[in-house]
Amino acid sequence: MIGLRHITKIYKVGQRSRIILDNVSCNFRQGINVGILGRNGAGKSTLMGIIGGKIKPDSGRIVRTSLISWPLGFSGCFNGSLTGKENLRFVSRIYNKDWKEISEFVEDFSELGAYMNQPVATYSSGMKAKLAFGLSMAIGFDYYLIDEVTAVGDASFKNKCNKIFQERKSKATLIIVSHSINTIKSQCDIAGILDGGSITFYDTISDAIKMYNDICAKPPQIKFVLD
Repeated sequence: MIGLRHITKIYKVGQRSRIILDNVSCNFRQGINVGILGRNGAGKSTLMGIIGGKIKPDSGRIVRTSLISWPLGFSGCFNGSLTGKENLRFVSRIYNKDWKEISEFVEDFSELGAYMNQPVATYSSGMKAKLAFGLSMAIGFDYYLIDEVTAVGDASFKNKCNKIFQERKSKATLIIVSHSINTIKSQCDIAGILDGGSITFYDTISDAIKMYNDICAKPPQIKFVLD
């Protein structure tokens, strides 16, 4: 289970402080794939960063009782001065996994070849994403965090990603943040909307989509800290 308890996050915007998440509390239960819809700038990536531990909230706490991935495609977990293989060994130790098994899987899956022995700082953004995606699939998390993108590379590699992603999905729970209605409809069981610093969940995905369309037809809600 993942639980958010009174999470607040504020960012400085010019001379003012914008409230991105405003005292948010909710649970993400294992076995229920959840989609969070939101416009650009609503705070979707911030929410994912807080759930995954990359971003620290200004107040509140996160309860985690399961193994949670970093956002798929996110390569910020790597040390640029280490090689691909060395990064795999380091991350495998953090998650108490057999690094040789992890390395064999990722090397085969990522198709990076000799670059596995090169510093990650020499990789293109696409190569880093391949390494990160392959590693997240190799570890086998209880929850997968998905921030818009679930596959990288050319059409052939995208098909490869989608195939293994569907295999992992059968054993894991997805938390997806997106402004794509089709992504939420195809991958999720329930959905909520992040708007104005708050998350509202709906009984059905169709209800969430209807409300989201209504919200998008209006000016965005932006909250600032009162002086």
